[in-house]
Amino acid sequence: MWSNIKNDARRIAASFTDPANANVTVLFALAVYVGVWTAYGTITKQAQGFNPDMTELIAWSRDLDFGYSKHPPLAAWLVRGWFEIFPVSDWTYYLLAMLMPALALWVTWRLMAEYLPLPKRVAGLVLLTLVPFFSFHALKFNVNTILMPLWAPATYYFLRSYVTRSPRAAALAGITAAACMLGKYWSIFLIAGLVVAALADRRRALYFRSVAPWVTVLFGAACLAPHVVWLFQHDFITFKYAEAAHEPKPLATTAIAALGYLGGSIGYVALPVIIVLVAARARLQTLRDIAWPQDDDRRLVALAFWAPLLLPMLGAVTAHTEITSLWSMSAWTLLPVLLLSPPAVAWRPVDSQRVVAFAMALPLVLLAASPFIAERNRPKGPPPAAAQAPLLAREVERIWRQVMPLPLRYIGGDGDIVLPVAAYAQDKPRILIPGLVTMPDPVTLRHGGMVQICFSEDQACVARAKAAIGDAPSQTSQTTMFRTPGHPGAEPRHYTIMVVPPRS
Repeated sequence: MWSNIKNDARRIAASFTDPANANVTVLFALAVYVGVWTAYGTITKQAQGFNPDMTELIAWSRDLDFGYSKHPPLAAWLVRGWFEIFPVSDWTYYLLAMLMPALALWVTWRLMAEYLPLPKRVAGLVLLTLVPFFSFHALKFNVNTILMPLWAPATYYFLRSYVTRSPRAAALAGITAAACMLGKYWSIFLIAGLVVAALADRRRALYFRSVAPWVTVLFGAACLAPHVVWLFQHDFITFKYAEAAHEPKPLATTAIAALGYLGGSIGYVALPVIIVLVAARARLQTLRDIAWPQDDDRRLVALAFWAPLLLPMLGAVTAHTEITSLWSMSAWTLLPVLLLSPPAVAWRPVDSQRVVAFAMALPLVLLAASPFIAERNRPKGPPPAAAQAPLLAREVERIWRQVMPLPLRYIGGDGDIVLPVAAYAQDKPRILIPGLVTMPDPVTLRHGGMVQICFSEDQACVARAKAAIGDAPSQTSQTTMFRTPGHPGAEPRHYTIMVVPPRS
């Protein structure tokens, strides 16, 4: 098998480095990459069901708006558009998730053309696939993963607009920067970092005297304006969530967390860094040239790389809040350029063949092992509600149809049940979880009816559900969910389902 992989790696590496076929080969390789990791995620995570972040985005996507209780709207918009085309299922959601790193890799491939010869572009692309952010962590679609394909073009168009001062590149820089902010407010560190890079570069006078920065600001502000209006209308609810979720911590705690953020971030990219340094037999002077180049173009790249990566540390210590290295997953677009652009970093054809072979073998081996990984990751004890959600959603809709032959519009109860059930339900109901979504007014809720769902043994949830129903006529059913032994969700779980029909 390894011999076959090495032979395939030689042919693929040769195709990558053929200028006539390189782009087509990269697109084909990325399609295979997405397919393999989608299959891996579908198999290994079947016992767990969707992560709460994923079902939460589906819930938000049912009511399109310019913002939501926790985050800006772009992730929910993407989910809404995706599931207008595809059915809600494990493989379709993991496919969407893996498109995020694939798009980021494609933009990085195009960006590297400005700085690296073709063989080094191939090396840079393949090395990034060895970073867990582009594989394992990307499988959990959330507001962090969507930043990967957003930070990449924002960085790309900023660099182009800075060097060429092209109004078109500047406009695209503003649009993509706004998209980053609509993905997650963490992107303020990207924007601040690029501003620092622009101010620190020796060519700043030429840039700021041109129309480029002002075109960027104009287009970015125009794209952000609807969300800003929404923030004023909703009393800056997302900021309040962030403030509540990240309570101030002692200075020592936040400083240690900031160092942990940096150490963990470097640890995630350690493998490609080590591969390049070993292959290049890097000396101290080469390391200095990698970290802080002397020529203007490469120095600008270094500034645009280091500032967005390091500024969160300053922000965290200043705000007395903790940050995690997972949040750096969108910050690595320029890493291949930083590592491979120094003239002293040699990259031989045999190095490409070895790296391509390893990068091919790793996901294939993991895919072959995915059934065993799934078994090892199977939750102990009762299965999570998310694992039984497809079955439970069908049962809830069946019970609802017995009472009312109209689409189910609202589901409330235990959030761990409600979110995944609402995600899988064919009627695409809205959820009733105060603080997570905007609750309908009493008249709308009375006209729409609702279902309340709890674990039968959770008497506190049952009591809350009865209080939410009040004196409205309702029907209560008990149901037990289980699947064929050996499948996720096989152990039985008992649910209480309360149906409140619509009232005029």
